[in-house]
Amino acid sequence: MSQANIGVVGLAVMGSNLARNLASREGNTVAIYNRSYDKTEALVAAHPEANFVAAQTIQEFAASLSAPRTAIIMVKAGAGTDAVIDQLCQVFEPGDIIVDGGNALFTDTIRREAAVRATGINFVGAGISGGEEGALTGPSIMPGGSAEAWETLGPILRSIAAIAEGEPCVTHVGTDGAGHFVKMIHNGIEYADMQLIAEAYDLIRRGTGKSPAQIADIFAEWNTGELESYLIEITAEVLRQVDASTGKPLVDVIVDEAGSKGTGVWTVQTALSLGTPVSGIAEAVFARGLSSHPEQRALAANFPGPDNFSVADEDAFIEDVRQALYASKIVAYSQGFDAIRAGAAEYNWTINLGEVARIWRGGCIIRAQFLNRITEAYRADESLALLMAAPYFADAVATAQSAWRRVVIAATQAGIPAPAFGSSLSYYDGLRADRLPAAVVQGQRDFFGAHTYRRVDKDGTFHTQWSGDRTEISAVDTH
Repeated sequence: MSQANIGVVGLAVMGSNLARNLASREGNTVAIYNRSYDKTEALVAAHPEANFVAAQTIQEFAASLSAPRTAIIMVKAGAGTDAVIDQLCQVFEPGDIIVDGGNALFTDTIRREAAVRATGINFVGAGISGGEEGALTGPSIMPGGSAEAWETLGPILRSIAAIAEGEPCVTHVGTDGAGHFVKMIHNGIEYADMQLIAEAYDLIRRGTGKSPAQIADIFAEWNTGELESYLIEITAEVLRQVDASTGKPLVDVIVDEAGSKGTGVWTVQTALSLGTPVSGIAEAVFARGLSSHPEQRALAANFPGPDNFSVADEDAFIEDVRQALYASKIVAYSQGFDAIRAGAAEYNWTINLGEVARIWRGGCIIRAQFLNRITEAYRADESLALLMAAPYFADAVATAQSAWRRVVIAATQAGIPAPAFGSSLSYYDGLRADRLPAAVVQGQRDFFGAHTYRRVDKDGTFHTQWSGDRTEISAVDTH
């Protein structure tokens, strides 16, 4: 019965679109299976042109695949994924490949990979970005897993990935959970990017009184320069949209409560555990959280604050906002790549940061022109410790920092929340500070918990006997 070289399990919109993408590429025949056979039949009926092999049972699905059997799971993360993995492990053989293409938490992927590897079957956690459209026309793909699995899977994934500047947007990211880890960080950066764009819109609208459609024109103009990106492009489209029932701008009838599916939260939680600041991403997550508490916002509606906000020179203010947006965006990406580096060190992955930037240039939600500059920065210096320190980005932030400050000052004086702009600027200033107040924090920690401190003028660690005569002793003497 072996007819297919690749299979897809789970035929909701993402799975169906990915199966159609695979079937449309020369050389691919796609086995498809869904727990409810009605969905399988509907997909086959809707697309008779596709090279599908429909299976009613998991046994039929496995029998229709040529060796090494390769199946991509596209089901809801969590217990459903574990259930499908268990089913496939019962009908697959050593050397076969199971790919989880959902948004799994990377630690779950590490656990699953170890368990599946014990059976001799390869398990791959693959981050897939681009949404429903990307799944159909070409996503950015971030697979982890073994080198053996990549040998079989690589050509298949290259056949369906987005193409940017002639190169497929897929690479073997690393072992076990590395692919899902990088996808998680991608989504965290996405949160920051979206929040920054929203703050730019809010400042321009409140400061100039321009309509959403007029701001859409501004964003469209920005999209022809260094801010060119998918998110700027679609924001202009959103702002131009008019609600059919009211005639108002659609953005004015959408409830101002932003939801999330967890990957931004995972990014912040993971970065905290790694000791890596991702303040721009964190503020974006917190901004969504604040927006989703209308009962608290109602209680605070009469809190005092500035009454109005206007700018004298609209063109100059809009240009300041553009520069502040670009500088803050650089911070978000720099922090995201810091988190990838820290994760790689913690989990013993070898991740090529330049390759990550390269595969994000097309297909994914955060695709942007300046990802080329990130790729170039890491190709020039693979050990680059701070992306913002690369010449291109250092110059860009230096050029923008005066405008950035004016925007944060204006937002503060006007009482307009701009948490991602403000935190990004504070991070920049924290990096450039000759001396941080962390010395005070260390003194406090030593006072109440004898946590010790180091000195600027001698080696070793020390403790002051705060409850005694307050003499300083070597930390060695405290044990």
